[in-house]
Amino acid sequence: MQMAVDVASFTPAEADLLRRAMGAKRSSAKMRKLAKRFFDGAAANGVDRDTAVSVFEQIHAFSGYGFPEAHSMSFALLVYASAHLKFYYPAAFCAGLLRAQPMGFYSPQSLVADARRHGVIVYEPDINASLTHATLEPQPESTGGHAIRLGLAAIRNVGDNAAEAIVTERQNNGPYTSIGELTERVRLKKPAIEALATAGAFTSLGPARRQALWAAGAAATTRPEHLPGLAPGLDAPALPGMTRIEVTAADLWATGISPGSHPIEYLRQWLTDHGAITAAAVAQAEDGARVWIGGAVTHRQRPATAGGITFLNLEDETGMANILVSPGLFHRSRKVLLASNALLFRGIAQVVEGTCTVVADQVRPLDLLGLASKSRDFR
Repeated sequence: MQMAVDVASFTPAEADLLRRAMGAKRSSAKMRKLAKRFFDGAAANGVDRDTAVSVFEQIHAFSGYGFPEAHSMSFALLVYASAHLKFYYPAAFCAGLLRAQPMGFYSPQSLVADARRHGVIVYEPDINASLTHATLEPQPESTGGHAIRLGLAAIRNVGDNAAEAIVTERQNNGPYTSIGELTERVRLKKPAIEALATAGAFTSLGPARRQALWAAGAAATTRPEHLPGLAPGLDAPALPGMTRIEVTAADLWATGISPGSHPIEYLRQWLTDHGAITAAAVAQAEDGARVWIGGAVTHRQRPATAGGITFLNLEDETGMANILVSPGLFHRSRKVLLASNALLFRGIAQVVEGTCTVVADQVRPLDLLGLASKSRDFR
């Protein structure tokens, strides 16, 4: 700006227009509109044409990267602040992202899985402990001294209004002692009560998830205006408990998050038997080594500038791995690559300066028994 004032006698207002042009999108067109004024002013000040052109070209050159430079500084600040929060307050950082959903590049399942890999304890929703959205609980064994408690609103068929009604009633009149008492105090629809039971929100009251699901159907017939204690069927018979894989399936159905496990854990022995390594092990592989790796697909991307290359992200219980799929492999295996929520790849590991990518040459579908979350893909 000062150069434009000194060389071409720009007024402060004109200099500000020049500043705006240098830092704007499509700045080249805006700069050309100011070129004549600059050259005329330089000539009036006795500056020869070649010198004026040289000075303006240097100003114009800055406009070519002035806009992204300004953005890069802003993004750098965001990255630094986010990294600081994630490192020193990992539970709060994750809970904040969960409360801001839907947003961003990573699903709630991936956010929670990453927090768990960094030592953060994550608790399932609880009818007497959860707030409407994710919050923190003191837990000295969790990284940072706090655990994450998932919120009630994140449960399928519950939503903000019902969750707020449950929390408000609890805060005003005390904790709930049974499923039947909940529906006597708060008007809830049957799908919401059954989803609460599926998510394990009644576990602290005593019944296991299957018993809670049994009682949920009966509890759904009661209303706050009914006489208490008259609903039949609230006492469930002895039922077999859920297996770990059934609990994971219930968690994923109810909240999209498995706070105590990762779906790929249940395939780990099979994957190991077939020579597949974990995502964490890929980073330790020798550059150029041929590897097998399997995981749940979290993203599929095909940038317009990538020459037809598709990038996939696989996630397992140890972390994430980047997979590069050539146009040829994509064409040969298009159906498998687009339709499968979990995949097994063979490829060459590219490990350079702490980053790793597997350049795939074969792909097979993996059956996660319905445990995979929906990936976030290109359109």
